[in-house]
Amino acid sequence: MMLLRFFAPLLLATTLSTSTWAYELLYTVEVDPDSKLAHVEITLSGEDIPSKLKLNLSSGRYRDLESKSPLEEKGASAIWRPEGERAELSYSFVINNQRKNGGYDSRITDDWAILRSDKLIAPISATSRGRSDARLKLVMPKGWSSALPYPEIEDNLYQLSDPKRRFVRPKGWMIVGKIGSRQDYIAGTDTRVSAPKGQDTRRQDVLAFLNWNLPELKKIFPLFPDHLLIVSGDDPMWRGGLSGTRSLFMHADRPLISGNRTSSMIHELVHVGTGIHGDEQSDWIVEGLAEFYSLEILRRTGGISEDRYQEAMDKLVHWGEEAPTLLVRRSSGPITARAAGVISELDKEIRKASNGKAGIDDVARELASTRGEITLERFRKLSEQAAGRPVKTLAQENLTEKAQ
Repeated sequence: MMLLRFFAPLLLATTLSTSTWAYELLYTVEVDPDSKLAHVEITLSGEDIPSKLKLNLSSGRYRDLESKSPLEEKGASAIWRPEGERAELSYSFVINNQRKNGGYDSRITDDWAILRSDKLIAPISATSRGRSDARLKLVMPKGWSSALPYPEIEDNLYQLSDPKRRFVRPKGWMIVGKIGSRQDYIAGTDTRVSAPKGQDTRRQDVLAFLNWNLPELKKIFPLFPDHLLIVSGDDPMWRGGLSGTRSLFMHADRPLISGNRTSSMIHELVHVGTGIHGDEQSDWIVEGLAEFYSLEILRRTGGISEDRYQEAMDKLVHWGEEAPTLLVRRSSGPITARAAGVISELDKEIRKASNGKAGIDDVARELASTRGEITLERFRKLSEQAAGRPVKTLAQENLTEKAQ
């Protein structure tokens, strides 16, 4: 079984390369702790490489773009027109990035680096007729290793995949350096917990927690990724959790179950499982589902009792009374708390209307099946389909008027 597991990604890559891939795409990334930069080279090769690529440089973290093919920089973007059957473009990426609250969501030290691969590789739109065979190769100081949420086909060489895109970019969290990892297969997902060596990270505790709760979560989201990377780090990394594609970051000090009995870990795992984001007025749905399930999953797995669950939900509802409306661009604090309460009431209404045949799980599963952007209109439609009738919980006044 171990040999099959090891060779399966390589066999899949070989099969696809002869049938559906039009060209090869290689990202070579050299991580340099001295300059605090990553030096990136994008290489296209094949008879049918893209004729035009537009790079989004708006983050301001990309420097010194160079290519022998025509390259034009215009403000926050660059247009690259590859020529021939092989073309290269290179640039440098500033790794360190500090948030407004002082914590880092991307950082490099003399011994390690934690960052998002979808920030490292600039967002790119490509004009091409075929799909790319995309790989990422890391070049690092001696003694460093790496972890990404993709199959590793050779040392520090990863096979990338994204069924929805022809031009494939890496996505999700990554960690490189002198790191320690623990790995397990949990409910069919290759799960890895990684952190810098020497930091107080409870890797085995996290795996045990996932063995306990991830199978229940995957019952709701059967399309949960087959690879999951959890990256952890201590100060001065941002003191919270941030989800990414097939991955998440969680600060080493964050408890697996908080004092209010919600779980930041499960909250971020729901984001990984759904892959959804809201429009200008629907972020409360995204965050409300994640917060609701951060309690609900623990209740289902016996992590908290029914009484503790209800006590925690009541506290969220009480906190949510501070939010005058849910229809805002970004949900946080009282808005997310109120949203979790609304999701709970919606679940009860759907169950009652359907005589227990449906619930919020059916709505969440359908949202996750298509991923991408969601709207209140679609959320309401799916809820009404599950209930078999209009749902009062999602009436406009229940979302915009301050709770009494």
